[in-house]
Amino acid sequence: MTAIGWHEARRLARTAGSPLGPVEMPLAAAVGSALATPLVALSPLPAYDAAAMDGYAVAGSGPWRLAGRVLAGEAAPPATLRPGYAMEIATGAVVPAGADAVLPYERATLLGRTVSGVIEPGRHIRRRGEDCPAGREVLPAGSVVNSVVLGLAASLGHDSVTVHRRPRVGVVITGAELRTTGLPAPGQVRDAIGPMLPGLVRTAGADVAWGTRVTDDTGLLEAALRRPDADVLVVCGATSAGAADHLRGALDTLATRMLVRGVACRPGHPQLLAELPDGRFVVGLPGNPYAALVATLTLLAPLLGRLAGRAEPPTLFAPLAGSVSPHHRDTRLVPVTRVGYMVVPVGHDRPGSLWGAASADALAVVPSAWNGGEVELLALPAAVPAAPEDPLPTAGVGIRPRLGEHSDGAVPSSLGPPLV
Repeated sequence: MTAIGWHEARRLARTAGSPLGPVEMPLAAAVGSALATPLVALSPLPAYDAAAMDGYAVAGSGPWRLAGRVLAGEAAPPATLRPGYAMEIATGAVVPAGADAVLPYERATLLGRTVSGVIEPGRHIRRRGEDCPAGREVLPAGSVVNSVVLGLAASLGHDSVTVHRRPRVGVVITGAELRTTGLPAPGQVRDAIGPMLPGLVRTAGADVAWGTRVTDDTGLLEAALRRPDADVLVVCGATSAGAADHLRGALDTLATRMLVRGVACRPGHPQLLAELPDGRFVVGLPGNPYAALVATLTLLAPLLGRLAGRAEPPTLFAPLAGSVSPHHRDTRLVPVTRVGYMVVPVGHDRPGSLWGAASADALAVVPSAWNGGEVELLALPAAVPAAPEDPLPTAGVGIRPRLGEHSDGAVPSSLGPPLV
């Protein structure tokens, strides 16, 4: 297997394919998608001269004679407010034409129908368009639509936004030793990748369209890879060179173009990226859970972000403290947590365990030549709401175990127990 450098693998995944076509979506349905066109203000913000405080809109110098009241949601008073007059006004109400300022209640004195107090011209009036004029671009294409973006778009007059279609992901899980419920018997392990993967896919801007579990049979694996109803197919396990690892042979049969045949990183080096003849992609993840997480962040997440039209996120760095031994040849991915301005390893980072990653804020990218100082960070996803239905099947199937699953050659952890 010819492995390429970790950074080169990420670059290839990030530049593979093109963003999927634009679709118009109602605001509430667009969360998690990326803008296909810039978000432009359809309405100025504020849309009208608005009171920023409860009090009195006043014209000229005081004292002022009270001429009426205007509440939020009401139309602007038809007449211009003349000097020496005031109108009681609520926060958010339209400021009458001619008003010079809003005098807050707490700074005003009301005697009968006469208001007095000290004002600053223009004070407590939010002028039309002062935050954002109509026609202004407020967010570039590629921005991810989150709850705050929804509020911004609505405030600027949008009922819908134009976003890139979210990639559809098909998941193929292999492994005779995997059990989906209960306690595993000798020779069995609980499937950790199946529960982990949908949230990672959603975080990357895509959706799991379907999931299946197949036996260690090349024909069944090929049949799953031929399904047309996914933009990206993810195969969990079967990526190495063991007797039961059929993915590479299946990809050869399907005449795929191999972009990544392995990555020089620990754990997770038997990961791969291939392009099918019809332009869809296959990502192969190792069968060990932590190795699969590393491969997801290395190849799958950048690929999905590209297809989803997301702008490339900024690269994060921080000083790495604590006992970390770089690999003599490959890049190590080490779970870390933030302590002040630096990060420290949390330990428990063997390929088959997610304990360390579950306790971490990020994965530190430790190159072979690292001798202390800053490292690149891969942020781990925060909590992601569950999809209405999880398309990954939970029923186990009778398939024989794969051989050579531990061939990613991960270096045993020397970090010891958590440092924080």
